[in-house]
Order: sequence, then structure tokens, then C-alpha cells
Amino acid sequence: MSKRILTHLAKQDAILAAVIGAAGPYTVKADLQGTPFQALARAIAHQQLHAAAANTILTRFINTVGGGTFPTPEQVLAAPDTLFRAAGFSGSKTAALKDLAAKTIEGVVPDRETLLSLEDAAIIERLTQVRGIGRWTVEMMLMFQLGRRDVLPVDDFGVRNGFRLAYGLRKLPAPKALALFGERWAPHRSAAAWYLWRAVELHRDGKLPKPGASTRLPRLRRAVKRLKKAVRNAGRRVALKN
Repeated sequence: MSKRILTHLAKQDAILAAVIGAAGPYTVKADLQGTPFQALARAIAHQQLHAAAANTILTRFINTVGGGTFPTPEQVLAAPDTLFRAAGFSGSKTAALKDLAAKTIEGVVPDRETLLSLEDAAIIERLTQVRGIGRWTVEMMLMFQLGRRDVLPVDDFGVRNGFRLAYGLRKLPAPKALALFGERWAPHRSAAAWYLWRAVELHRDGKLPKPGASTRLPRLRRAVKRLKKAVRNAGRRVALKN
């Protein structure tokens, strides 16, 4: 599978092919531990914290709210806010955890089997209804826990910076422009994003290949005009058929 992905990306993009050659094999594997509720609770705990600090807070959370096992949604809703503060959660993260618990009980946050059956867009739509869970958090879940192959987190700083470095740009690409450029990587945009993260590491270590050619990002106005023209032409064809 990895070889087929890399062959596709290298065929579509010579600059990314050079990054792939320098970074090595694509090693991401799906790793959905526990339930979606548990995965999102962990994500909330890790927001804006170093991993070690977040893991310490999670351990306290498990011990104080769950009695030694990961708390259920019902336990989270029943626990007083003082327990969350004692574990190290801020007021906003406590509110996010309780909203996550409530929406899990309501079914907005599905069980694992249901989650695996949903398309990426449906998962993003449902999970971002939870307080404190944004699109980026869900995209990370799609990529690293569900193993979805065609996710490009264009708002991620590391992805944008990796693109800037790998393609020799002076400025970070705009998310919408990067999304348009990245269409060539489909249906393996998750792997492309992973290699853009690797590009940052390669640059830091002095091993990032220099781009063989200059890169021009799509101009958004032109892209919008092309889209509008395509829509008009499609409407005309429908009208002629009728």
C-alpha cells in the first residue's frame, strides 16, 4: 500500500517526490484506541499543552473522575467541576469535556462502529458540534486514528510551513490556495500532508532537497472564475437538453 501511495504522489509532483526520497517510507497506521469519546477527551486534554503535562492531567482525571478507569460520559456529567480543577483542567476544558459527554449520550458523537462507517465530511460535521473540538482536531483523528487516506489539513501551520520550505516560497501559502494545489495529490492527501511535516524536520537537519523549479500557487480569483464558468456551462447544457 505504501509503495502505491508514494508512486502516485511522485508521479503527480516532482518536488514532493524529492521530499519523499529524503524522508523515507510512509509509516502512518490507524490507531483508534478506545471509543471516540475517549479519543476526543484525550484530544481536549492535549490542546495547548505539552504531551507530558497533558498525560499527567489525564492520569489524574482517570483516577479522580473514573476511579482508576477512563471515565464514562455519565461519570463526566455527574462529576463536580472541583474534580476537574483538581485534575488540572481549566474551566473551558471542563465545559468542553462535559459537552462531549452530553453529545456522546445524545448520539451526536457516535460509537466506534458508526464512526467507521461515516464519510470524512460527515464525521467533521458531527464532531465539530462539540464545544472545543474544531476541524483541525477532527482532521488529526481522521488521519492518525481512523487511517483516512485523503485528508489535507490546510490550516495546520506545520503543513503550510513544510510546503513553504519544500517549494521554496517566501510566505506561507493561503489555506485555500494550498487546498487547490493539493488536489493533484488526491486520493492520498493524508500522506502528502505527512511528508510536508517531514519537510520541516528535513529543513531543520539540513537535508531538505532544493526545489528543482519555482512553484506558483493557484490564484483564487481565477479558480473561482473557472468554477463559475463551469457551473454556467453545465446549466446551459441542461437547458439545451430540455
